[in-house]
Amino acid sequence: MVSSDQRRRQLAREKYVRQQQRREEKRRKDKRRNTVVAAVLAVVLASGGAVYASVALSDGSKKGSDNTAGDTPTTPAPSPSQESDNPEPKLTVDRKATYEMALKTNTGDIAITMDASKTPRTVNSFKHLADKKYFDGSKCHRLTTQNIYVLQCGDPQGTGTGGPGYTIPDENLDALGKAGSDGAVTFPAGTVAMANTGQPGTGGSQFFLVYKDTKLPPTYTPFGKIDAAGLKAVQEVAAAGVEGGAGDGAPKKAVTIEKATVTKK
Repeated sequence: MVSSDQRRRQLAREKYVRQQQRREEKRRKDKRRNTVVAAVLAVVLASGGAVYASVALSDGSKKGSDNTAGDTPTTPAPSPSQESDNPEPKLTVDRKATYEMALKTNTGDIAITMDASKTPRTVNSFKHLADKKYFDGSKCHRLTTQNIYVLQCGDPQGTGTGGPGYTIPDENLDALGKAGSDGAVTFPAGTVAMANTGQPGTGGSQFFLVYKDTKLPPTYTPFGKIDAAGLKAVQEVAAAGVEGGAGDGAPKKAVTIEKATVTKK
């Protein structure tokens, strides 16, 4: 007779196999898509056309999916008893108030002002996560120094694949104005916005700090503004560049959020 523990382990193994199969299929689809995109770009460039280049700010986590960045799994397959999607936290912030998210990092303190009247559910989520020490000890895993100019943080795993197990809706998307003919708006230096999977309403815990004016589609919730000292700290990280000299990857000057707090101002 199969014990309950043996059954759980068997189910976990089977789920892991399914995950690997889905990821392999996603890898093949992404490869085919990238081949098509490359071909289209080649045609456009050959004809002398202009191309607006930007790098997607993706949050590898997505509620109800096994979506990850690349082929790397987030964690080993859990047993069925460990699986559950967390609900979005109950709205408890004062919707008329301003909040401050203070990030104490190894490269300098960063203070982010957040207006709950404009992005209540985003602010509420960050307060909920910070109160649970969700960000403490996490690394800012991605720096981009070409086309877009951001430092991306908010994944406790430090891989770009982690998330809180729930998603929050997009908010305040028209705050930066109407998109131009290139489909983009300017995210000014000092802006803090949500990363997502590329689909509406898929924000989790990952966010990005804009250290230089950046053009992006208006599909990322802008929810905060960095103080002057914090912006300088992020710009110093950017000046050090990306590991290996690339334009997109882990920052050469590693950034760890030692402690994150959210308080009402």
